[in-house]
Amino acid sequence: MTATAIPETYRNAVVAHIMIDGAAGAIDFYARAFGAEELFRIEGPGGRIVHAEVKIHGSAIMLGDAEGPLFGAPTTVGSTTVGLHVFVDDVDALVERATVAGAELLQAPADQFHGDRTAILRDPYGHVWVFLTHLEDLTLEEVARRAEERFSA
Repeated sequence: MTATAIPETYRNAVVAHIMIDGAAGAIDFYARAFGAEELFRIEGPGGRIVHAEVKIHGSAIMLGDAEGPLFGAPTTVGSTTVGLHVFVDDVDALVERATVAGAELLQAPADQFHGDRTAILRDPYGHVWVFLTHLEDLTLEEVARRAEERFSA
């Protein structure tokens, strides 16, 4: 079998690799809240997750327990610098499912100027998720015009 340089799962994407305090619990939460499918996990000493991968509505994300000086969990550092965007078929249904499972709703689902219905959630592990359902195809000019109207008010 010949390997390809870039596996199809990761082609044309920057794959987030999030660090978590309690990665095993996060995998369970993501399954309940977001419908995540666990692809695999590699466990280290004491049950810590060295590396795992899940798919959320077809989008791959890597995760593991935070360790060492390079990677800290949002709950440890007090914030996150990354918003995780995932397109889903029904953002309203996902928000309902996720909040019942324990996600914090930061922005309720709403139609946006860029043609998507968007909601923002924080998971119990400190990561911020932006879920979107695409509503309409727009030209870049139309998005720019709508953005100007939206932000000039």
